[in-house]
Amino acid sequence: MPHPTQMSAGDTGLLVIDVQEKLMVKIPQAAALVRDIGFLIDAARLLDMPVQATEQYPKGLGPTVPELAHRLPARPDKTAFSCCAIPTIVETFQRAARPKIVLAGIEAHVCVLNTALDLLALGFRVYVAADAVASRYAIDRKFALRRLEQAGAILTTAETCVFEWIGGSGHPRFKAISALVQERAKAIQQ
Repeated sequence: MPHPTQMSAGDTGLLVIDVQEKLMVKIPQAAALVRDIGFLIDAARLLDMPVQATEQYPKGLGPTVPELAHRLPARPDKTAFSCCAIPTIVETFQRAARPKIVLAGIEAHVCVLNTALDLLALGFRVYVAADAVASRYAIDRKFALRRLEQAGAILTTAETCVFEWIGGSGHPRFKAISALVQERAKAIQQ
């Protein structure tokens, strides 16, 4: 019997938060962040998991970065910091019976934090892929992650999520997932 915090492709969704052009130019190690978010998106798609995304005031902050935009569904725009202000975000995960949500995106101390807190309040189990969230300043990211963990979110990494989603090498999509992992590893080593 799996631990209550253990994810699977059948009970988890992915929410990509506000990875937009005008914000990304201010994010340290932006290329690594985009790589890791793309990895999560690609794996979730391979596993037929629901993936949603948002954009924070795109008129001012621009659209989602092109490297991710083509991998994501329509991205409703918002002005509230929490993605839960968009009713379809929560409803889609509820309809798909996804009580566990992995968060990725920016900024960790604003929209990721507010979304996580609202999802927790709604009874979702929230996971934050620490290598797939960022803020402009390291101190904001550091304390956002601490606060998220104290509030009940589970800190993890992108690769941990993906392996946990498949549960083992017997999964029918293991070879495809393994190829994604190897591709990401090569990109990290460059």
